[in-house]
Amino acid sequence: MKTLFHTTAAALLALCATLPVHADVRVRANIGMVFDNRYHHDHYYPAPGYVAPRVPHGAIVVGAGPGRYWFHGGVWYRPYGGSYRVVQPSVGIVIPLLPPSYVTLTLGGLPYYYANGVYYRPVPEGYVVTAPPPEAATAQVMPAPPPPPPKADPVIYPRNGQSPEQLETDRRDCNRWATTQPNAQADSSVFNRAVDACMDGRGYTMR
Repeated sequence: MKTLFHTTAAALLALCATLPVHADVRVRANIGMVFDNRYHHDHYYPAPGYVAPRVPHGAIVVGAGPGRYWFHGGVWYRPYGGSYRVVQPSVGIVIPLLPPSYVTLTLGGLPYYYANGVYYRPVPEGYVVTAPPPEAATAQVMPAPPPPPPKADPVIYPRNGQSPEQLETDRRDCNRWATTQPNAQADSSVFNRAVDACMDGRGYTMR
């Protein structure tokens, strides 16, 4: 049985190695797992839709209320009944730190960080989930600068007495909106100003 398993695993890895580096390779290795070979990331992850009875120990909570995610090791989870389902995160979600394993890229002259089908860009609050850049499938991948250290979270004062849940919803929406502004993907200061303007418009003071 061991010999058969090792032979099958070796054949799978050999197959993945023959595929183009820029192909969106997420090969199902077995029930509940995929092998992500994009940019030679070469890591196994639970497949989207996989349901786990609980999140791994040490998972961090991102967001609040019904929009909450649990994040651990490059995998995103959402509540699913009494369990947790593996999902892809929404564009605009910000995490304080990158996953432990990721690929560092330069696409279109901008730094990106990739893991498990998700692209991240550095922003003042940490790293924001972004849509796959148009150049992702064909561009020559070059090493990007190492990620900058995350800055301290800004102090957000709710001028209108908004609840913590409403604050997190508004911040997530503003992060998503900020990524759509011209040059926000290339200049973190533009992204930061866009978030500040959005939050101010929703009744918050940020320092």
